[in-house]
Parts: sequence; structure tokens; C-alpha cells
Amino acid sequence: MVRRNDERRAALVDAAIEVLAREGARGLTYRAVDTEAAVPPGTASNYFASRDDLLTQAGARVYERLRPDEAVFARQRAAGRDRETYVELMREVVARVAGFRTGYLALLELRLEATRRPELRRVLTERVRADVDANIAYHESSGLPGDTTAVKLLMLALNWLIVEQLTLPDVFSEAERDELVAAAVRRVVTRD
Repeated sequence: MVRRNDERRAALVDAAIEVLAREGARGLTYRAVDTEAAVPPGTASNYFASRDDLLTQAGARVYERLRPDEAVFARQRAAGRDRETYVELMREVVARVAGFRTGYLALLELRLEATRRPELRRVLTERVRADVDANIAYHESSGLPGDTTAVKLLMLALNWLIVEQLTLPDVFSEAERDELVAAAVRRVVTRD
């Protein structure tokens, strides 16, 4: 029987994210999640029907936790509509994602695991495609310069910059990271 205490389930999924980031997908066991969440042994198995279920929910939770709050959206809507505003927006996005180190590392683990698990690949593909579509829709409604190709190119470029920052943080300093974000926006977004 799968349990429905939403607060406990969220704590277990958050623990799974931490385990994924630290131990990788092979280290993600019910026991490891129980230990990380500091709950009695067997708790995770009562909440998740399978390991695949736990993997899938961990991926969804990362995206949920990365979503900016309404105050961020309001501030962005009130900002300018030029490339320099776009640069600042992208710097904030990179900093927010890089600030949730374990979440992003867990996503990388999930992506690797998805190459071996068709159901996880299907779920992640749907989730990432929805994220791409949401970013495009936000961009189109924001009045910021650039087209949908610019949005996709920036997502691809900045995602790899985030990977560098999280896996090899000494490759680029924070100042270099900020300048690379600015250069990417200025070169990809060709109109104001």
C-alpha cells in the first residue's frame, strides 16, 4: 500500500535528491533514502511503489524546487525589455540553478539513468520539453528581445555552464561565469 502523507513524501523525495547527488543512481536505495531522511527503515518503500517511481518523483521535485517564486516573476515583469535586462535575468537563472547544487547534480544522474530506463526517459523528456515550452512562452509574453531559437540556444549554453560550475567549480570564477552569461546573451540575442 502506497502512503499519502504529502509532507513525509516530499521529505523522502528531497532525501532521494540528496542521495542521487552524493551517491549517484546506483546508490539510490530505499534504505539510503530512509537514512538520509532520518525516518524508520522501510518508510520509503511504503511511499513509493518502485525505485523507478522514486527516481521519477525526484526528477519532478527538482524542477518544482527550481521554479522561481511569484516575487521573482513580478520583478522580471517590471524590468526593462532590452538585452542588458536579459543578461541580468540569465545571470539570476544561472545563479538560482547553480545554488541548488544537489538538485542539478541529481538531474544529471537522472539523465544518465534515463539512457537505461525507457520509462524514466519518457518522463524526463516530457518534463524537459515542458520546461523548454514554458521558457519559450514566458519569453514570448515578456517582450524581451530575441526569438525562440535564441531561448533554446541560451538554455543549452547556460546549462553546460552550470554543469561546469557544479562539477569543476575552479574552471571559471564567478566573475568569469557572469561575463560568459553576458557574452552568450549578447551574441545569441541579436536585436533589442
